[in-house]
Amino acid sequence: MLEFDVFSDIIESSVKNQKQWGTSMNDIQYMQQALELAKKGAGHVNPNPLVGAVIVKENKIIGKGYHQKYGRPHAEVNALTSLQESAAGATMYVTLEPCSHYGKTPPCVDAIIKNNLKKVVIGSLDPNPLVAGRSIAKLQAAGIEVETGILKEECDELNTPFFHYITRKTPYVIMKYAMTSDGKIATHTGASRWITGSEARKKVHEDRNRYTGIMVGVGTIIADDPMLNCRIEIGRDPIRIICDTTLRTPTTSHIIETAKQIPTILLTAQTAKQKQQPFIDKGCQIIPIPLKNNKLDLQSAMQILAKQGIDSILLEGGATLNASALEAGIIQKVQVYIAPKLFGGASAPTPIAGLGVDHPDQAYKLTNKKITILGEDTLIESEMLDVRG
Repeated sequence: MLEFDVFSDIIESSVKNQKQWGTSMNDIQYMQQALELAKKGAGHVNPNPLVGAVIVKENKIIGKGYHQKYGRPHAEVNALTSLQESAAGATMYVTLEPCSHYGKTPPCVDAIIKNNLKKVVIGSLDPNPLVAGRSIAKLQAAGIEVETGILKEECDELNTPFFHYITRKTPYVIMKYAMTSDGKIATHTGASRWITGSEARKKVHEDRNRYTGIMVGVGTIIADDPMLNCRIEIGRDPIRIICDTTLRTPTTSHIIETAKQIPTILLTAQTAKQKQQPFIDKGCQIIPIPLKNNKLDLQSAMQILAKQGIDSILLEGGATLNASALEAGIIQKVQVYIAPKLFGGASAPTPIAGLGVDHPDQAYKLTNKKITILGEDTLIESEMLDVRG
């Protein structure tokens, strides 16, 4: 997979080549550069969206920027700040509709109007009711031409978690697992390191950087004692979330011992203070979750986590938690890493435990399949359909 900076370099080279030959980039190419800029904010802007902006005047890029960190200036303002000359009469290409309200920063539309831009080209419309359509109306009222829908699908896909979080008020949950070609996530002895190769594992850590939280069940902690951190350069560790109904997590585990360095949440039905206190002393946050059918009510858990600003969760749990998450209907996307290996074994664990469905027509349906080759492994990403057939 190419890194975001490599893509940006390719597009920059395209700009230079087209200047040299006296031609200009078209709308799609300018928006592509805005998209690559936006991706640079991955892991640093949540729960805000990823946004990139490019300012063009007389077929020349005179400014560009992206949203770099939550609470800091937005992409449009950063692009305007980087201007090499006056933006009067220029066109701005921005991946998401500019904001029109006061939040952590002033409205971006005001800065655009102040700089006398002639036109704004927008990829995605913002579903946030504080923004949706209002920004466009304000720009048009100021005499600025607005065009929408350039690379809409790509711009929408970039911020799928944000759109879900804003409209559903729950985190966007990605169920991720690695398995062999015969569908095993471990051998019959429980050994699972490593099923996939280095390129696939690198992609997992890129996602840990991108998404706000990572969730596992207590069984995974007991079996593997993982750190659940992000191991890429200048990466951001996700908030670690453990589903532990009765607080069985060992207080000597890596994840508990490092809770003061990396935010760690325990979702539990255990309310006894003497059981909670050792974890609190280690720096963990305890969140009480009601039971439903003798299991943690994951729908309630998602609503509570959303109120804490957790907009997205990478679910790296084992087969039991995967089954519970499916039954609770909290999953929006599935990532399956498939290694060209066979483990065999009737007792070797598979990705999803529980009873499963009774008939094929009751299956959980997936759609919008995307396939990526990562070294010798294959990643299949699909979206969950809201309605089961």
